[in-house]
Amino acid sequence: MTYPTISLFSGAMGLDLGLEAAGLDIKIMQDIDQWCVKTMEANKYRCVHGDIKQLITEDPKCNFLLKPAGLYPGEAFAVVGGPPCQPFSTAGNRLGTNDPRGSLFMDFYNVIKVVKPRFFVMENVKGLLSSAIRHIPLKDRNNSTLAPDEMPGSVFNIIKETFNSLGYKLVYGILDAAHYGVPQFRERLVIIGSRDQEDIFLPMPTHYQLHQDPSYRWCTLRDAIGDLEDDPGPVATFSADRLKLLKMVPMGGNWRNLPPELISQAMGGAYKSGGGKVGFYRRLDYEQPCPTLVTSPVQKATMLCHPTKDRPLSVREYARIQQFPDNWEFVGKVTDCYRQIGNAVPIGLGKAVGQVLIAVANGNAKIQTRRLRGTSVHESLQRIQNIAIKAAK
Repeated sequence: MTYPTISLFSGAMGLDLGLEAAGLDIKIMQDIDQWCVKTMEANKYRCVHGDIKQLITEDPKCNFLLKPAGLYPGEAFAVVGGPPCQPFSTAGNRLGTNDPRGSLFMDFYNVIKVVKPRFFVMENVKGLLSSAIRHIPLKDRNNSTLAPDEMPGSVFNIIKETFNSLGYKLVYGILDAAHYGVPQFRERLVIIGSRDQEDIFLPMPTHYQLHQDPSYRWCTLRDAIGDLEDDPGPVATFSADRLKLLKMVPMGGNWRNLPPELISQAMGGAYKSGGGKVGFYRRLDYEQPCPTLVTSPVQKATMLCHPTKDRPLSVREYARIQQFPDNWEFVGKVTDCYRQIGNAVPIGLGKAVGQVLIAVANGNAKIQTRRLRGTSVHESLQRIQNIAIKAAK
């Protein structure tokens, strides 16, 4: 059985490579970013280059996707993607409107409406769950009752209603990539939809902070990049002033480990601001998963300094942490490569989602739990456990 899949907003293909590892067949991809498109082409993948909104306006039947994929409406196993998250951001002042009906989410929805895949997968920032269509800062609320479009979660309510209008059954939640074998803490909102009302579910965690079997424990930064210390490849640089201070920070530390007399000057205006500010002058810990990769490792508030070397993480180390193959080619300047990798979905998380879709499609997502005749409860549970172990291999 094949699982033909269409990918939108494909970026550097982290989600797609994960889905492929699970067994899905990515037939065609789309992105507006020229460097992402060049990266896909350099790695021998077919991609539609262009603004999805314009492409749909010019071709509302989505033949720009269906024809190169060799599919008709209703034949795609899945449509997947992560519409850019800026309209839903909870960062900064959150002024203006976050109405998803005026965002790229609607273009993702329009493709689902026309292509009619069996499943869809949409991933996004976790803040989308709590975003209001019209955000009112706390200082401006004056204890007044919030209007419906000012309520936290009003953005996501619209998204759910929009997908439900197509008849798709939904399941959604925040997933942390560290629980799926990824050497990185990275929380993403994942929404899975089923056209045929199948019993979809979110992927079950496979890795834990504590486990008696080391193979089921979190993967650490050392696991991912320990062999690249002296051969990192292309890498950005910290400014001389920042590097001087970073040299004073031990592995796993940050600005709080600087000499007290230097902290105020080092932090500048951020010193008196709220929040933990954990990313300032941060040196990573080899024995933990990496913090969430950002689009640049040298920004003041989100520094990603190597655990033992006085430099930021390199492009190659970024790629390892996101689980790209070592032979995967990224096209563009160093800054372009960091951005592509930093925006990607970790491959391990994509694989777990793909495994769910295939398990549901094949009807083997559930294990029979009735008591077996002639056996004790303990024996029944042991047999069920053995079946589960075999199914996981």
